Amino acid sequence: MIHNTKTIALRGVAAAAVSALVNAGIVAGAQSVDLAPGFRALTYPPVLFLSVAGALGAAVVYALLARRDGRGTGQTFTRIAVAVLVLSFVPDIGLLVADDAATTSGVVVLMAMHVVVAAVSVSLLTGRPVALGGSEATTSRPR
Repeated sequence: MIHNTKTIALRGVAAAAVSALVNAGIVAGAQSVDLAPGFRALTYPPVLFLSVAGALGAAVVYALLARRDGRGTGQTFTRIAVAVLVLSFVPDIGLLVADDAATTSGVVVLMAMHVVVAAVSVSLLTGRPVALGGSEATTSRPR
């Protein structure tokens, strides 16, 4: 568990950088196959900005929890991250109605990018690897 503000800040910046790089790769792949032509939400400026903002926002939340809570910070943060991740899908679904260029596959890719930011942020900030696709819904850790 990480409680040092400087360490949290550095890990938050790392989470922002990794999230932006991975999501830039996803955008490149989506554009290379013309997944959703004209769908502005699936272009570099909004994806990179929101990836960085999401990861840095996660670091702020983690720092506030670490300052207040101490024990159980990682578990509390992971629960909050999962709730925020689920809520972050709502605007993406709304794009299917609000944006004529939005396609189902384009929106699914946007949702996958939300998962990238959440997984990278939880993993780097808590110091525990995130279990994606396993039977455990949050993070894996030795027992």
